[in-house]
Amino acid sequence: MSLFRFILYYLGFVIVIAIPPMVLTETAYAYLLVPHFWVLFWYMAILTLIVIVLVLMVQKSNSEFYAQAFLGGTTFKILACLIFMVIFLRKNQVDKLFFMGDFFYIYFLNTVFEVYGLLRNLRNQNLR
Repeated sequence: MSLFRFILYYLGFVIVIAIPPMVLTETAYAYLLVPHFWVLFWYMAILTLIVIVLVLMVQKSNSEFYAQAFLGGTTFKILACLIFMVIFLRKNQVDKLFFMGDFFYIYFLNTVFEVYGLLRNLRNQNLR
């Protein structure tokens, strides 16, 4: 799968996972989202996009380092998210339970897409 096509799939995925929080903000359940939720959402979305693009570029240039780039990118992403989480919690007073739910909603869905998409791309490469 080409890089451009993969990015389009990811942008579609981001739109799909942004729909439930948008619905929550328009209903009586807006309290389920932490203040500055969209900062958290876009930070993780852009970080995931950067990791995906870098791993795909490594695969295209030297496929032998694909697994190392994938593991390194995933490790970088979780560390960057944890550091952001600490800073976010220090700067904002939020309900910890709602924050945990919001954080894991965004993080795990982005990680699932990243793993599924990159492994699917690797499988397509092995079939050639």
